[in-house]
Amino acid sequence: MQSHDIELSIVIPVFNEGPNIAPLCARVSPVLDRITGSWEIVFVDDGSADDTMARIAGENARDPRVGAVSFSRNFGKEIAIAAGLDHARGRAVVIMDADLQHPPEVIETFVERWREGYVMVYGQRTDREGEGPIKRGFAGAFYRLFERFGETSLPQGAGDFRLIDRKGVEVLRVLGERARFSKGLYAWIGFKHTGVPYVVAQREHGTTKFSFRKLFRFAFDGITSFSTMPLRVWTYVGGVVSALAFAAALFFAIRTVTFGSDVPGYPSLIVSIMFFSGIQLISLGVIGEYIGRIFAEVKRRPLYVVADRIGGTAETGDALTRDAPRVAHV
Repeated sequence: MQSHDIELSIVIPVFNEGPNIAPLCARVSPVLDRITGSWEIVFVDDGSADDTMARIAGENARDPRVGAVSFSRNFGKEIAIAAGLDHARGRAVVIMDADLQHPPEVIETFVERWREGYVMVYGQRTDREGEGPIKRGFAGAFYRLFERFGETSLPQGAGDFRLIDRKGVEVLRVLGERARFSKGLYAWIGFKHTGVPYVVAQREHGTTKFSFRKLFRFAFDGITSFSTMPLRVWTYVGGVVSALAFAAALFFAIRTVTFGSDVPGYPSLIVSIMFFSGIQLISLGVIGEYIGRIFAEVKRRPLYVVADRIGGTAETGDALTRDAPRVAHV
């Protein structure tokens, strides 16, 4: 089947998701058959150590419309999404997870909205009961921070589960930055968009691959990729500290003239030195984060390395973007 003959591509990043492959295909395939006669499923194996690729090969033997691209190692979900967009051939592309927490039946509504003229149709989760209060609190704080300081706003409850028209996919493929925050990129490209509410289902097999530490790092990447606020804030902190230091110096000068000199306290001296040293180290750390991102960008390494393929995924990943290849093959 030629690229222009495929109406709908489903991109699914996977990492050690072997037990979920068969149930996922069993749920997704009937939905796609109801929607269109021309579809494909593109799995992106992010360096799995289990039998994920073997199970995908089994599904491909039953239905050649199921294919996969396998990385040489784990590059992360954000890079896997980028690879999926590179290799998807459909006129519209749906991104979803492999654990069936994204209900495949919602894809029908996505396609209906797409056929009405929307370029981006995103799933908007209506519940967070499965998350603890701390995680919900941090998620809410992140969205508020991004709304206040980011280059664009993020729809509440929207994630990677979405449909993107081919024109949007081509724009996203040009964006070759290494520190990727896909939710921000979806919003940044613009286009006509709408949300479709859905309820997150229970995970079919296995456990989530995102720890609290990884989620915090992901949120930090999102803020630093779309805002210079972490750099600017230290200008304000420095101004406030300088003003307080000047006020303190003025206070001690007046007290010395009025009441005479007294012996300075050793504890207060140590505390003040540690406090200001901490501020300096934090500010240097934030600057280092941005410099590290600049360093990663100027090296111009490929986003990912493809080690293997299953099925007829297009060689679109070989295309050049800007001045450097987006993908390497081994």
